Amino acid sequence: MKSGRFIGVMSGTSLDGVDVVLATIDEHRVAQLASLSWPIPVSLKQAVLDICQGQQLTLSQFGQLDTQLGRLFADAVNALLKEQNLQARDIVAIGCHGQTVWHEPTGVAPHTLQIGDNNQIVARTGITVVGDFRRRDIALGGQGAPLVPAFHHALLAHPTERRMVLNIGGIANLSLLIPGQPVGGYDTGPGNMLMDAWIWRQAGKPYDKDAEWARAGKVILPLLQICSATRISRNLHRKAPDANTLTMVGWSAICAIFRVLIPEMCRRHWQNSPP
Repeated sequence: MKSGRFIGVMSGTSLDGVDVVLATIDEHRVAQLASLSWPIPVSLKQAVLDICQGQQLTLSQFGQLDTQLGRLFADAVNALLKEQNLQARDIVAIGCHGQTVWHEPTGVAPHTLQIGDNNQIVARTGITVVGDFRRRDIALGGQGAPLVPAFHHALLAHPTERRMVLNIGGIANLSLLIPGQPVGGYDTGPGNMLMDAWIWRQAGKPYDKDAEWARAGKVILPLLQICSATRISRNLHRKAPDANTLTMVGWSAICAIFRVLIPEMCRRHWQNSPP
């Protein structure tokens, strides 16, 4: 593998920004040099979330969104280059996963779909781009997710110790780093994605900064018990869901739970209250 400076680009299912990282990579080491978070326009973020939740759009609209995201990723890369006083010739390649809008790794024709045209990134930065990681994995019989175990193995694997790494992004996933065995991992369930959706709908904020809103409350035990017992919580480790599964199914499940739970909690409260 050619060593040198590389740039990684990731927006994630939470869509709270485009994260861009500059790192040096060789056969034995990964070292982060710089990073920045580039804002995603609200209208573009909402358009992507709408697709993930099943909203239909024309091929023209889909193509425009693909192009807009590619340009946004390129802008983020160029901002990092300018900040670090670097030129395109200083970078070996850009790794860009794209933005997942649909992920269905099981069935007769397993598939996954990411948008954010890499050709736009190449044209606007002048740097080679490597992408489309998930579809290659599915073509070879994998689930296409999570991608992060390979990175965790490169960074954190130990020759004798068994290690597990929990990554909580939009979707939470677990990496299994066991000496002498292939790298393993799976999605464990919702991470920030449903929390972000909840505070957006309840308070109009994109995310719960420093968990201020969450820390102001307390755990509702009956709700926790119901969520832990639902099929979506118990079965997620068997496959690799993504935004379309967890946003539509997860959000619907939460709303359904609240419709049942709140009246039930009120009933219990009145039963246990003194006359």
